[in-house]
Amino acid sequence: MPGETLRREYSMRLDCRYLLTAPPEPHLLVACLHGYGSNAEVMLRLTRSLLGDAHAYVSLEAPYPFYVSLAPDRVVGHNWATHLHSDASVRLHHDMLRYVLDEAGRAAGIGPERRVLVGFSQPVGMNYRFAATHPDEAAGVIGVCGGVPADWETGSYLPVSAALLHIARNEDEVYPPAKTSHFAERLRLRARDVEFHMLDGGHRFPSKAAPLAAAWVERVFRNTR
Repeated sequence: MPGETLRREYSMRLDCRYLLTAPPEPHLLVACLHGYGSNAEVMLRLTRSLLGDAHAYVSLEAPYPFYVSLAPDRVVGHNWATHLHSDASVRLHHDMLRYVLDEAGRAAGIGPERRVLVGFSQPVGMNYRFAATHPDEAAGVIGVCGGVPADWETGSYLPVSAALLHIARNEDEVYPPAKTSHFAERLRLRARDVEFHMLDGGHRFPSKAAPLAAAWVERVFRNTR
């Protein structure tokens, strides 16, 4: 008879990467987290178009690369997590963010009171979970076309001190309005400052959201210059 099959876990070093760019005197440090199958370069460009050139940007590359297509160009995308071993992926996401926020924050001379997380699609819910687990690490979180953690109501989270801005879209096929229309109410179970907008369009980074994002930054960070 075959012997018993044992499943073991072990930890190894993983090299992670990010992009950092900053003007001489940045206002905020903005940590950008790209969507499923995308990359740090794309998210840096999109987030800068949303928030402008007055800030330092650190754009993280998700830790799990894969071939988006097997065509001759063999485009590589990156992924933050799957449902398999999700606890380990959440822990890695938290460790990556804490490390990068600290390192980039020290390089830019910006403390947690002027740090913002911006995520598109897949990492949105992960960023909300981070804000509810490490409430002293960032003062704002912007979620675009993403979700809220499934255990938001029942998980062992702390009160969220960060201001939250959630941008949904009325033709989003991944996060449809039937689901996202309840997000503001759900987020307010943990956070005092929640702003929600439903914009026209599908599951894409909005090209016309800069005015509402600028107004949010002015409201939340007006006393931090």
